[in-house]
Amino acid sequence: MDHLAKVALVPCPDYESNQVKRALEEALDTIQGLDKVRPGMTVGIKANLVSFLKPEKAATTHPALLTELVRMLKERGARVIIGDSPGGLYNAAYLNKVYQSTGMKEAEEAGAELNRDVEEKDKDHPKGAAAKHIHYTAWVDECDLLINFCKLKSHGMMGMTCAVKNMFGMIPGTYKQEYHYIYSNPMQFARMLVDLNDAFPCELYLVDAITGMEGNGPTAGTPRQIGCLLASRDPHALDVICAGIIGLDPMQIPTIVAAKEMGYLPGTPEQPDFSAIEVNRDVAPYVIKDFKNIENIGRLMDQNGNSALWGRAADVLLKAVLTARPKVTGAECIGCGECGRMCPAKAIQMEESKEGKKLPVIDRKACIRCFCCQEFCPKGAMKVHRPIIAKLASKI
Repeated sequence: MDHLAKVALVPCPDYESNQVKRALEEALDTIQGLDKVRPGMTVGIKANLVSFLKPEKAATTHPALLTELVRMLKERGARVIIGDSPGGLYNAAYLNKVYQSTGMKEAEEAGAELNRDVEEKDKDHPKGAAAKHIHYTAWVDECDLLINFCKLKSHGMMGMTCAVKNMFGMIPGTYKQEYHYIYSNPMQFARMLVDLNDAFPCELYLVDAITGMEGNGPTAGTPRQIGCLLASRDPHALDVICAGIIGLDPMQIPTIVAAKEMGYLPGTPEQPDFSAIEVNRDVAPYVIKDFKNIENIGRLMDQNGNSALWGRAADVLLKAVLTARPKVTGAECIGCGECGRMCPAKAIQMEESKEGKKLPVIDRKACIRCFCCQEFCPKGAMKVHRPIIAKLASKI
């Protein structure tokens, strides 16, 4: 690895404007993050605007951070566009609803343009490990330079969403469901995400870890104070550090395993070597050991090749009893049917219960465990469920 493996970690207790300005300035100075920005450039900020959720829900990149970054870029003479493709429809009306809910008016008033170009394009990516052809949001083609500004959260399928996962927003709207279906194996999905980061390289990666999300993430979890801002020019090194901050072994994260496998991080999954990642201060005071993460043993089985270890028949049996899966909490479900509409495998049907309430019923044979239903449930009624045997196995 080279100098791009440097990670800046800066304390920031809240989103008060002076605190945000100080933290951003220190982080950017540490890695010379804006040294390539020139007057007249168009700089795109790929934020995490996953859904129309208020900033206090801690599901999206906080507007205070985006606003201050916009001011810094405008001072350097750049044109700034903020964009993302949320889950759901990719049209101007839906984007406007997301921008309004997530507080983007503040960044717009600071001089940013909010992307409303909903054109979609295709590009070949022949060196991709999984995604050799990519359908993407065309607005990024306007940009001379991209900045990835993500949010640190738990995630049902990938364990964690941070820098690498944030680039899934390059895939437009409901086309994401098709990608979930094509790359239903967790490791293939992870390789596809790493391919996206290679196909759309960013000059700078920033992490909003002032308030993250734990539990039923990435949209229906609980805000958790972390108290820092991170920056790097390398998304994989950044994800390694962020995994440790929320109490995860980096090798539990499929995108990190995929990055190692594909040569973006040193060492092997069996012998990880993160010694080349340079952090400007001690990470230990920021590690949250009791951070509520989503555990998914089934995902790890796909990584570690257990069919070779145990035999194919045993592997199938183990997956059946250990794999996490989505499960609805009837008391919280409002019967809106959004889970069924978002399911790429069409594995969910709304049926009437004995009590006369419409509830989602999941066809387990058709379910590909992409957790789209869990991610986009507006009430957080769909949970990541771990079988009791899996919970016991994790304690052995």
